[in-house]
Formats: sequence, C-alpha cells, structure tokens
Amino acid sequence: MNEPRRERSTEAFFGRRSGKTLRPMQRSIRDELLPLLKLDLTKPAPSDLRTLFSAEVEAVRMEIGFGGGEHLLHEAARCPTSGFIGIEPFINSMAKLVVDLHDNPLQNIRLYDDDATQVLDWLPKASLNGIDLFYPDPWPKKKHWKRRFVSQKNLDRFARVLKPGSIFRFASDIDTYVNWTLQHCRIHDEFDWQVATAADWHTPYEAWPGTRYEQKAHREGRTGAYLTFLRR
Repeated sequence: MNEPRRERSTEAFFGRRSGKTLRPMQRSIRDELLPLLKLDLTKPAPSDLRTLFSAEVEAVRMEIGFGGGEHLLHEAARCPTSGFIGIEPFINSMAKLVVDLHDNPLQNIRLYDDDATQVLDWLPKASLNGIDLFYPDPWPKKKHWKRRFVSQKNLDRFARVLKPGSIFRFASDIDTYVNWTLQHCRIHDEFDWQVATAADWHTPYEAWPGTRYEQKAHREGRTGAYLTFLRR
C-alpha cells in the first residue's frame, strides 16, 4: 500500500518523502503514536513551549531533519529536563523514530513530519533554547544551492525563535555547505560563530553519539565540520 501523497506545498523541503514501503508493524505503530506526539499547528502555539510536553522540562530545543533519530533520542535521554521538538519529513525516518519511542518511551519529545519552516513560523518569538541542523541535504550542484535549508530567510526565522544567548548548531561533511553556512551566518546580524581554534570546528559536540549518515561519510573518506553560532 502506497503512502498518501502530501497535499500541502512546502517552502523549504525538496526531494523524496518516502523510501521503501513501511512494514505493517511500522505503519501500525506510526499511525497509533505519531498523532499523539505530533504538533498541532492548526491551534495557536502556547506562549510557554514547556507545556507541550508531558514531562516537566526547563528548556526546549529543536532538531531539524533528525534522520535516523540517533542524536535526538540520545539527547532526549541524556537531558530529561529539556524538551525536544524533532522535525523530519521523510516518512521512513519518522516511522523508525516512532517505533523506537514505542519500545523505549520518552516523555520529552514532540514531533512534526512536514516542512520545518511551518513550525518555525508557528513558534512564539524567543521560545527556543537551541536549534540543531545536522548533515542536511547538501544539494551539491550549484544550480540547486538555493534549496539549501541555510538561507538568510531561514536564519531570520532562527533569530526570531531563539532566545538571546542560545545556540544554533550545524554539522556537515560537505565543504561547500560548511563554507556556505559560515558566509550566511557571518553577514547575519544576529549570529556569532563560536570558534577559537581550527580544532573547535573539527571536534564533535559534547556527548556526540554519531549518526548513520556520518558513519557513511567517514567510510567514504569525508570528515565532518561542527559549527556553533551564538544568537546575540
């Protein structure tokens, strides 16, 4: 059975929505659990995002494009007093994460399975304590660079929803995308690159669990860059 085609157009998501057909168990768990965890953007966002979670949390972070969910699950388990909004439009990745949550429940995760810009525009101003964007689609062909998620418009969105003093973290193994992100953040008034030595941006983040995509990049001879930007 094919997954239904998305009807809503998106601003910042391009590419495939799904891969292999979900197994019946995956589809059943996804259909049961995702509606309970998914953000409802038809209602106004709460002024205090901490109320989105059944766990008592002190801060709220967002991960855009969580892929296999390795980092999101690791951080949510490691930081139980933080709430995490995970966004992933790829059907198979979302189903994998939801199955993982079914087997090992966490009360500090909420999800969204469409374009991240929709959530960013829904959130209240200065409501997030951090945004992570790890190994996003690099769109390596120059004619497709305009599809990259890092753009001045999306940095404006980040600046609006991030609290002053919070951070935006970006990781990629594609040199042109790393340089692209540095250039875009350099000319944006609200972000400062946090770096003292070259080792800083070649060193993974604290308690970094790695991801499947990162492992694939390493096997193919590519190394990651780990950038941190402070929201002024």
